[in-house]
Amino acid sequence: MIINIIVVIFFAIIAKYFHHPFMHVLIDGLIVLTLVSGLVFFLATCIGILRFPDFFTRLHAAGKGDTLSTILILFASSLYAVKSAHYVDKTTLLSVFKILLIINFIFIGSPTATHALIEAGDNSEVEPWKNENSK
Repeated sequence: MIINIIVVIFFAIIAKYFHHPFMHVLIDGLIVLTLVSGLVFFLATCIGILRFPDFFTRLHAAGKGDTLSTILILFASSLYAVKSAHYVDKTTLLSVFKILLIINFIFIGSPTATHALIEAGDNSEVEPWKNENSK
């Protein structure tokens, strides 16, 4: 949590004190990069859920991809909140802090929920997939 708060505060300081066009291009590029990579991970998650053969592998794809893609998209939105503000004040930093708290709750909650679902599937004796074609 502290790392993403430090990174966003760093970009808020850059946006406030350095009004060079390169800094705006850098922040825009970082926003686009994290947003597009989050969307790519969402796409990979959807493909993994549809293509994997059983409950456990599908849940693995859903748990990993959903967590990472949501974190990347929310991080991009927090950077956009800093960039779109005409001046960085307490309200902007509070909005960014709330988005970063949501990131941390997802970082903790999503893997925990995935683990609980896998444990429930294991307790209900769901058979994992076995490849019959292997030697």
